[in-house]
Amino acid sequence: MKIRRNSSSYFLLLALEKSIDGVAYFDQFVNNPGYWAYGTGKDFDKPVISQIIKRLREKGYLETSADEGKVMMKLTELGEDALGFVDQHKPWDKKWRIVIYDIPEDKRGVRDLLRRRLKEWGFKKWQQSTWITKKDVTEKLRKLVKKLGISKWVVVIESADPAIPNIIDTAV
Repeated sequence: MKIRRNSSSYFLLLALEKSIDGVAYFDQFVNNPGYWAYGTGKDFDKPVISQIIKRLREKGYLETSADEGKVMMKLTELGEDALGFVDQHKPWDKKWRIVIYDIPEDKRGVRDLLRRRLKEWGFKKWQQSTWITKKDVTEKLRKLVKKLGISKWVVVIESADPAIPNIIDTAV
């Protein structure tokens, strides 16, 4: 699930994403949240930030823990997904990720969820139930497929076949 850009939740997740290893201490963050996300700017009241953190934790977007009496926040993989970032800074490893699925009609909701996630992760429709991307999301995708319980209807392929670009140009 993507979070709306410029929302308070997006702002907080963005700040955590930019921190070292996706971790920040609550007391440092709450005193100057604008600095954490953008280097300057937008700040929130402490109660507002506490409420945002509570909501994001309940949704599984971040985890909190205590470290020497201080509350520490950590961005989860689900939180990274919500931001819509998929290793955008990595150079392409010359591998294509292909997803082929045939999910039954009675599982339409799950099929729609998979399709939405594929779009969020940068996949392009190649054929009716076949999607392709250059982005390295194979492990994330396999975890999602397993979590949704659709492994018997979904195939995830990684290929460095040099013929793929020629085929894609005619199909997409």
